[in-house]
Order: sequence, then C-alpha cells, then structure tokens
Amino acid sequence: MHADTIRYLILPGWQNSGPDHWQTHWEQLLPNSARVQQADWQAPKRGAWVQVLDDAVAASEHPAILIAHSLGCITVAHWAAQAGTAALAKVRGALLVAPADVERPNCPTALAGFAPIARQPLPFPSLLVGSDNDPAASAPRALELARAWGSEAGVLAGAGHINAKAGYHHWEQGFAYLYRLQTRLRQRAA
Repeated sequence: MHADTIRYLILPGWQNSGPDHWQTHWEQLLPNSARVQQADWQAPKRGAWVQVLDDAVAASEHPAILIAHSLGCITVAHWAAQAGTAALAKVRGALLVAPADVERPNCPTALAGFAPIARQPLPFPSLLVGSDNDPAASAPRALELARAWGSEAGVLAGAGHINAKAGYHHWEQGFAYLYRLQTRLRQRAA
C-alpha cells in the first residue's frame, strides 16, 4: 500500500489539535493528508461531527486511513455504527489514540452528547493506543473499548492524554503504530 494511494484523514478531539500537537505535525508530514474540520470545536455535537466525517470520507478520491485522537475516536465509532456500506468500504483502517471516555463520571458536560459510546466492532482493521495515566480514559477502559471495537491495543506508560500538554508534539514513535496498522492492511489485502 503506497502512501500516495491513501488519504490520511486526521480527526482531532474536543477543542481541536493545536500547532504543537502531534496530529498537526503529522498532517504536515504525511502525504495526501487532511484534517477533518469540525464547525464547532468547543461545543461538539455528535450528529454534526459524524456527518462531517461522513462527508470527508465520501469526498476522498482514495481509500482512507483515519487517524483519530480523543473525541475523534468516539466519533469514528459512532460513524462506523451508522455509515453506509459504500462509505465503510472506503476506509481501510483506523489509528485510534487516547479515546475519550465520554461515559466517565467526571466527563466534561460539552462531551455528554457523545454518550453512550458505540460499541459495535469496527468493520475495518484498527489499532488503539491508550495510556496508563490518561485522565480521559483509564487503561482498563481503553482496553475495554479496544475489545468492543475489535481493535489491536497498546498501552503506553505515563503518556497522559498523548497530546501536546503531555509532551507529544511530533510523536515520531507514533509512526511505528501507523506503520504496524498499514502492515496489517497490506497483509490483509494480499
């Protein structure tokens, strides 16, 4: 699978990914990549976010790999649970990083509309990367979501929410997870 035949769709979470966030750096480095731009990053609405993702997948001339962070992961799960067959067929896989547990007791009110979390297995290969000290989702919760979605899972030690605040600016090591996912996709296609 050559990078020029894939569209990398980058899905930030609540409040978007700022200039120092790894998703922003990846968007600049990965060929044929684009950020899925939400109309409202501060007061997200599940239906609107899912529709914007659906539109981005439909507009892509190439098969897509989704690279989601935080609430973006939950958006992917909701989208996959309701998307049509043609749209789902355009997505080759998803890298899901630091999913936000929108069902947790201390969840910000702005994210409440994304609960309950869609738990259907994703119809494409996925790899979930969580952290053992993520305030948005505990490691056991991240692993529970990975099982529900049929995702391969990994848990980083002391990585927080795997964002710029936690020191993940360029996150070169993260490319190893993307490479691992793409290797699975190549093997699946062979």
